[in-house]
Amino acid sequence: MKKAAIILSLVLATLVFVPAISTAQCSLCTKTAQQLGEKPAQGLNSGILYLMIMPFAIVGFIGFRWWKNNKAVEDQEAA
Repeated sequence: MKKAAIILSLVLATLVFVPAISTAQCSLCTKTAQQLGEKPAQGLNSGILYLMIMPFAIVGFIGFRWWKNNKAVEDQEAA
């Protein structure tokens, strides 16, 4: 359990700090952002990162549940 808490805290720390330094634009979005100016471009980046977090959270949750169920089955087989 302690190991899972450490992993969870590392993942949360990564999610907090990575969006601040990453750029999440494709080439079309970059050209659009250049035409908009600096402030709207930052908003566009933030919006892209915000929309990107949910699929990763869903996949992470499904993976965690799968791991937890697998671990429970292995514990039952070992006993």
